[in-house]
Amino acid sequence: MSDLSELEIDALAKIAGELSYYQLLQVEPDVSGGDLKKAYYSLSRSYHPDANRNLPEKAREGCHRISKVLTEAYCVLRDPRKRKAYDAQLEETGDLRIQLAEAAASHAKSESVRRTGSTPQSKQFLLKAEEDVRNGNLPSAVQNLQMALTFEPGNTGFNEMLEELRKRQQADK
Repeated sequence: MSDLSELEIDALAKIAGELSYYQLLQVEPDVSGGDLKKAYYSLSRSYHPDANRNLPEKAREGCHRISKVLTEAYCVLRDPRKRKAYDAQLEETGDLRIQLAEAAASHAKSESVRRTGSTPQSKQFLLKAEEDVRNGNLPSAVQNLQMALTFEPGNTGFNEMLEELRKRQQADK
């Protein structure tokens, strides 16, 4: 049986949706993966409905709501991509909760921009570079990627592609 009172459970169930995932899991934003896991499992055991099965129905329902939000928080914060999307959302909009589908969509969008660029000019030079690679013209592909990077100097996808092409050029020599 849990050491939680019905009052504690009811109070947390009411405010669980108003807490950030970090507050809910009682961790700092820079928490390590191991410490995050420990915090989640400790709280999960305390608030799991099965651990509180001797409590009245209302308190068990509160435990169920808390457990659901705890699990949601842990699923987002344990995944570096989802955590990054959550932190960005928290900073930009102040929204305390993120739906897993939204996190996946946010990552897919940023990954798409990383791979294909965000400006018309960089996209144009990327397409030329890809065509050059298909035609076996690595020097031209490198040059076109460098041009794409002049429009998007911070694009990590372009930088990774450029590095890979340079390695291929070195291997061909």
